[in-house]
Order: sequence, then structure tokens, then C-alpha cells
Amino acid sequence: MTLALRGIFAPVITPFRGTAEDLDVPGFQANLRAHLADGLDGIVVAGSTGEAALLDEGERALLAAAAREVVPRDKWLIVGCGAESARQAVARCRAAKDAGADAVLVVAPHYYSNAMARGNLAAHYHRVADQSPLPVLLYNIPKYMHFALPADLVAELAEHPNVIGIKDSSGNVDMLKGFLAAQSDTFTVITGSGSALQPGLEAGAKGGILAVSLFAAGLAREVLAAVQAGDAARAAAAQAPLKVMADVIVAKLGVPGVKAAMDQVGRVGGAPRLPLLPLGVAERAEMLAALG
Repeated sequence: MTLALRGIFAPVITPFRGTAEDLDVPGFQANLRAHLADGLDGIVVAGSTGEAALLDEGERALLAAAAREVVPRDKWLIVGCGAESARQAVARCRAAKDAGADAVLVVAPHYYSNAMARGNLAAHYHRVADQSPLPVLLYNIPKYMHFALPADLVAELAEHPNVIGIKDSSGNVDMLKGFLAAQSDTFTVITGSGSALQPGLEAGAKGGILAVSLFAAGLAREVLAAVQAGDAARAAAAQAPLKVMADVIVAKLGVPGVKAAMDQVGRVGGAPRLPLLPLGVAERAEMLAALG
């Protein structure tokens, strides 16, 4: 069966236990079951919201395998496999394949950001796409990369037979439109911005990989359904509270905010892994106000 790359996807958190910060696998799987019960179209493991940068290789593989136990084959399981070297990214792609993933999400290398010219990025992504045993989604997140993928490079990579799409978390609709120029039957553009979900979908994105959907799935799905129905007013009514949550809880408060919001709605959130810290009193008040 060929899955359509469209809909609302959950970029899941990674829950930890105690001061040792060990993985809480039962809590992780309980969250996945809840996200799937919310009607989301797939699960993304080891993304930015999943504290991927703070996980070791064994933890990444364990989470991917634990997710596959829960995620049915008619739903996407996508695993974050970006790395600072092409070699490491390919190794992570192979591990994701072994764990049963359907596709991989590959953020650009960015530690040496001032050296990431177009040629470097092209060589990196071509190597990863050539050698990955799973289909590749590009991942554009300027907030953490400190640069953006050039639209002409994305168009070039969209022609690669193993590159199936891009997640754009810039929140910049003009940038998204630049990527949409490359959209085709074999290359899909997905927004990563809950704040700009409605305009992103109206511009032509096929769905969203949205941290805000972890605790507000109903609103995200309503925006998507309304846009698909051509009802801009209905979409705007759902987008308004979703934007507040995405702006405050996701963009401003980050992973600690998302985890606190999940606790608040009865999911397993808990504390982030150091050096991230749980919300303080004032930040928690902000989270609660945004959650409504």
C-alpha cells in the first residue's frame, strides 16, 4: 500500500523519567496511542520537539522501534535522521529502516553554518538521498539551522527519486511558496508552522507536522478540513486559537512549554532533558493562558 503524504502529523515528544532522565517508553507509547486516537495521520519521532539533539543513537533506535509497535501500517512513521555529517545521517537512516520506519526527516547540517553554501548542502543531501534505504523528507527550520534551504536547491533535490517532500518550519509563507513551486506528484510540501497553518494550506501545502497538534489536534484538523472544504471563515475560526497556542507554547516556550501543555491535557509530558529546564511560574501562567 502506498501512503499519501498529506494530513496532520504529530512530531512527538520524548518523555523522561526521574533525575537520571531515562526514556519513559510506556509513557511514549501511551502518547502515540492518544495522538492516533485524535485522528492524526502519522507520527514523527526524534524531531525538534522530540529533543532529538539530546538523544543518543541507541535511544533514537529504541524510540523508533517502540513507535512502530504502536503505529499501524496505514499511518506514517517518520524518523528524524539529520546529522552533522552525511555519513552519520545515512547511518541513522539505516537504523530507522531497521526499526520499521516509513520515511526519514533530514534537517540540514548546521554546526558549521557559515560553511553551508549551496554546493555543500547539495552534496550532503544527494549523498543522503542516494544511500538512504528510506524515502527522504527535507527539513527547513531556520530558527535552529540559522539559515534557510534555497528554493532552487529544494527544486533540484525534488527531482531525486528518493526525495519525497519537505517540511518547512520557517513560518514564512513567502518562503513556503518558493518551495511549493517544486511540488509535484512525487514531491510534497508540508508546513511545520501551526501559527501559519491556514495560509500555508491555502497556498498549497498538503498538511502539517505540528507540535501544537500534540495538545490541540482537534483545532489543527479543523483548519485542514475547513481549508479543504473551501471555507475560509471556518478555517480562520479554528486558526485563531491555534495561532495563540503555537506562538506562545511552541515558538516562545519551546519543548518545556509543549511538555507542560501535554501534562495539562492529560498526556505524558514531564520535564525536558538538561540543559533544557521545566517552565518557571511565570512561564507556566503564560502556557495556561494560551491553552485557554
